[in-house]
Amino acid sequence: MKLNILLFLAILTSLTSCNGQNTSQDTNRNVNASIIDITKVETVRKLGKNIMLVYQDKKNNYWFGSWEDGLYKYDGKSMLHFTTKNGFPNNRIDEIKEDNSGNIYFNTSSGIIKSDGDKFHLLKVSDLDNHWKLEPNDLWFKDGWNSGYVFRCDGNLLYKLQLPKTKLGEDYILKNQNNPNPYTVYSIFKDIKGNIWFGTGALGALRYNGKSFDWILEKDVVEIFNDPSEGSNGVRSIVEDRDGYFWFNSMFRYKVYDNEETIRNNLDSTFYSREKSIGSLDGKPEGKLNEYLSIAKDNNNELWIATYKTGVYRYDGKNITHYIVKDNAKEITLFTIYKDNAGHLWLGTHENGAYIFNGKTFERFKL
Repeated sequence: MKLNILLFLAILTSLTSCNGQNTSQDTNRNVNASIIDITKVETVRKLGKNIMLVYQDKKNNYWFGSWEDGLYKYDGKSMLHFTTKNGFPNNRIDEIKEDNSGNIYFNTSSGIIKSDGDKFHLLKVSDLDNHWKLEPNDLWFKDGWNSGYVFRCDGNLLYKLQLPKTKLGEDYILKNQNNPNPYTVYSIFKDIKGNIWFGTGALGALRYNGKSFDWILEKDVVEIFNDPSEGSNGVRSIVEDRDGYFWFNSMFRYKVYDNEETIRNNLDSTFYSREKSIGSLDGKPEGKLNEYLSIAKDNNNELWIATYKTGVYRYDGKNITHYIVKDNAKEITLFTIYKDNAGHLWLGTHENGAYIFNGKTFERFKL
């Protein structure tokens, strides 16, 4: 099933230097980060309609990222709203991440912003060479729409890295020059072994293990491999379940092998196998609801799947439970599902703010 959603992925510019694992005091001395002059920040009583991201930091503050209305911070008592009106460089937030020292990073259309929670710094460009490397404390960020690059923060610098080219990718570009860059990264995931996965726009999922790049091709991670002339849904979400299987926003699950002898002897030189698992979410034998936007694993290791227009589905390993998400009587368009520090499940939506699961249904979040 081809999803009817327009991706407004940002073009991220002027990114590089980063001291992701340093203290806030060290950050303030970083000559490669310019302080953002934030004037009086507005206190608001509610979120805007467009809330695409939800994130809770180690101090239990909630951060809500919009593609239109900037950034919100909620400490449990009051909510602050950061926009271009008070000095924030851009009103679009594409990623929110945190390093080991509690610094928060906001990936915006005007670069990556680093904050200790109070002060904000815009990280600037470095002219150092690119370095593909895998370290346990690295932070990884998406680059912009139509890019084919990602960024790795090693604790000192942010490196701009180009995804390795493939014959399939180069042929795709040659034959479909009006389509988006197939190497564009839609999602990033770190697995339990520390490998980094990149979900791409049209080439499937790429695993980087520090030594090699391994692809699970697009035709193997979607139920229907779209005709290249139609474009691709892409790999929008990646998760690893309690049994070690990987899910790439489709009805299949994948077993990934690391032992070279196992690969050579049992899997005909491939590093993965796939099996049909969840089937169509609507339970129909010929159902079309077999791709989705976002997936999260709850504290019981059950999978929660957010679709674009048909609500949320919970999969406990055997059964599927459907949760309709509505604003009054109208089903709403979802974008992401997220589990917070206490295990509560949140939804980010295109036009209806943020929703939280109350144990029975998803209800709109209000102060």
